[in-house]
Amino acid sequence: MKQNRKTHICREEVEHVAWLAHIKLTEEEKNLFTEQFSRILDYFKKIDEADTDGVPPTYHVLDLVNIFREDKSGKSLPKKEVLKNAPRQEDGFFKSPRIV
Repeated sequence: MKQNRKTHICREEVEHVAWLAHIKLTEEEKNLFTEQFSRILDYFKKIDEADTDGVPPTYHVLDLVNIFREDKSGKSLPKKEVLKNAPRQEDGFFKSPRIV
């Protein structure tokens, strides 16, 4: 696959990412991913060209202030009901494996 433009990511970087992900790539796949990753980075360059002067930063796409319900105390479940599906329990508590 011949590349007519400067790539943003080199073949060695693709090989390194594959090594980190424990993925074996063929030579053809390495060439393909090098090209595809470079095209993805081209899209980011287009986004960088957008004029954002005067546009306030957006931290959330929806105009929501607080979507959480109010905390209210209530009656707890009986201990027997809480522990009935516990795989292991001891003295009325959940028992978990010892971690050293």
